[in-house]
Amino acid sequence: MDGLGAYGYTVPAATSRKPEIGYNVPDGVEIRGRYDGEFAKILTKEALQFVATLHREFKSHVKYALECRKEAKRRYNEGAVPGFDPATRYIREGDWVCPELPPAVADRKVEITGPVERKMVINALNSGAKVFMADFEDALSPSWENLMRGQVNLRDAVNGTISYHDKARNRVYKLNDQTAKLFVRPRGWHLPEAHIIIDGEPATGCLVDFGLYFFHNYAAFRRGQGAGFGPFFYLPKMEHSREAKIWNSVFERAEMKAGIEKGSIRATVLIETLPAVFQMDEILYELRDHSVGLNCGRWDYIFSYVKTFQAHPDRLLPDRVLVGMAQHFMKSYSDRLIWTCHRRGVHAMGGMAAQIPIKDDPVANEAALDLVKKDKLREVRAGHDGTWAAHPGLIPACLEVFNNNMGNAPNQIQTAKREDAANLTEEDLLQRPRGVRTMDGLRLNTRVGIQYLAAWLTGSGSVPLYNLMEDAATAEISRVQNWQWLRYGVELDGDGLGVRVNKELFGRVVEEEMARIEREIGKEKFKKGMYKEAAKIFTRQCTAPTLDDFLTLDAYNNIVVHHPKLASSRI
Repeated sequence: MDGLGAYGYTVPAATSRKPEIGYNVPDGVEIRGRYDGEFAKILTKEALQFVATLHREFKSHVKYALECRKEAKRRYNEGAVPGFDPATRYIREGDWVCPELPPAVADRKVEITGPVERKMVINALNSGAKVFMADFEDALSPSWENLMRGQVNLRDAVNGTISYHDKARNRVYKLNDQTAKLFVRPRGWHLPEAHIIIDGEPATGCLVDFGLYFFHNYAAFRRGQGAGFGPFFYLPKMEHSREAKIWNSVFERAEMKAGIEKGSIRATVLIETLPAVFQMDEILYELRDHSVGLNCGRWDYIFSYVKTFQAHPDRLLPDRVLVGMAQHFMKSYSDRLIWTCHRRGVHAMGGMAAQIPIKDDPVANEAALDLVKKDKLREVRAGHDGTWAAHPGLIPACLEVFNNNMGNAPNQIQTAKREDAANLTEEDLLQRPRGVRTMDGLRLNTRVGIQYLAAWLTGSGSVPLYNLMEDAATAEISRVQNWQWLRYGVELDGDGLGVRVNKELFGRVVEEEMARIEREIGKEKFKKGMYKEAAKIFTRQCTAPTLDDFLTLDAYNNIVVHHPKLASSRI
């Protein structure tokens, strides 16, 4: 079908199985995903019309923004580095502020994140966290089943009717009386939704996620969780304020359609790309009426550092475990984000604690929890208003740290101005990270990258590996760091002193790590999983002459399952 190649993947042929009944779609819209009665309650003709309207109105703006990303990449590959834009200096130096925070989310001390899987949604809302960020992005493998069931789950959660019967444990999960406030993270601008075709091309993935959720839930959310505001969102992967401007226009269009006040929708933007750190004021400015803050998406930020400097052999990263918040460029990023947000009257959210409880080793578990507490203490003392955790078991420890240091105050916007961060320069934000590059680092990247991708291909986007909860961001760091080391034939200076990274060495590492994975998980599970397919994709990505922008975009074709055109009908 014309237009399907625009996102850089090949759409597989439709399957021959015919559904008994089709979705009722508006003109120009075709559903190529499997028919399901529950999905049909989400994919109503009216909801699809709303999504189609957003797609048609904003697709050219999205295409232009993505072309601008390509142009920026070309400049960086020719030797340029990101920096502050002289043309928007007036915005950075202006004394404007964002509107007052909605009372429902003034206190966001601890937020839990996770995919939109039904049991996860219930447990996260019941976790004791202030906010649950329900994720259609890095923590979700975007199969048709996952996306549509996720929309069903969030509708039921907003309505307060969600429940889950765990037959294995004979236990029923339901919502508590007090629950976390719900934020939803749609996919990034670059990802298509190949199961929904609008005017002959794939729909824009994030507008599908946003549009379906907003259409079905804005009224109930505002009555319940939002106390007159909302819905609330997290916005990922931005590189420039022009992308925030598109989101602002999408929000205004949705508010107009729903007949609710401008500024009802509120969003936090993840600063998780290196170019975006130089655009924080501008991003808040473009989203002014809809902004509630910025977040340090630190894992994707490290990924973006490598991607931005892919043609700069003088900026090779050390082992990923050494690229923490103590590195000067990372600390500078966090400090400037806090200063920027508090100057504009919004939240400055901290990064993810990816640790998960180690049930069979109390000593190791205590050590992991101690690392989490130290990281959160650093964040709250720096001035962050809240933080992220990947597991309900971390919520009490994180809350304790923030409560002990903030008392009854809902946030630190007025008390932690961080004026010292006003003097941070471009050089501070770009300083080369220090540390060694080791064989262990190469092996860990390979082992984690393959195992994550194998899980992603079978429908899991949030994967516990080696006592950490891994999502697409950490897999991306693994991939691009391997690529960078291979591209420039890095000489290892740690445990593999004097060894150069090349394709032959990497091939041996892949073989050996595949054998290790099989030993660790068992032959049966290894055989049933998609580890060999994952290894092929990961190896191809790491050894490609040109670095692909996103691992998941390349792998997406492997989880697209098209059904015949009869899956859609017009009644």
